[in-house]
Amino acid sequence: MTQGERVRIVRKDLSLTLENFGKKLGVGKTAIYKIEKGENSLTDRMLESICREFNVNENWLRFGDGDMYLPVEDEVAEIVSRLLEDSNPFYDLILDIMQAFDKLDDNGKKVFCNAIEERAKKREKDND
Repeated sequence: MTQGERVRIVRKDLSLTLENFGKKLGVGKTAIYKIEKGENSLTDRMLESICREFNVNENWLRFGDGDMYLPVEDEVAEIVSRLLEDSNPFYDLILDIMQAFDKLDDNGKKVFCNAIEERAKKREKDND
C-alpha cells in the first residue's frame, strides 16, 4: 500500500471530503487528490501536518507499520510538545506558568487547579 493510499484511508476514516481534509492542512482538494492517486508524492512537511492535525502515527503513514492513530497518551505528549515549540507565540507564557506551578507546594497546586476549574466553569456558563 502506498503513502497516498494510506492518506485516503485516513481521510475516509475521518469522513472528510477532499476539500475539508485539504482545508485543515492548508491546501486545496486537488493537492490531496493528487497525493492519494500517486500523481504527487507526499512531502515530509505534508506528512508531518497530517500526523499533527489528525493524530496519525507517523510510522504507519510513512511505512505502514503499527496502528493508524497514536494512543491518547501520545496525543497528549504531542500537544504538549507543540505548545513548547519556540515558534508558539505563547511559548514564554506557557513555560512561565509551568515553572511557577512546579514550584508550588501541594496546597498551592490545589488552589491553582481549583481556580482554573472555576474559570473554566464560568467560561462554559458564559458560552451557553
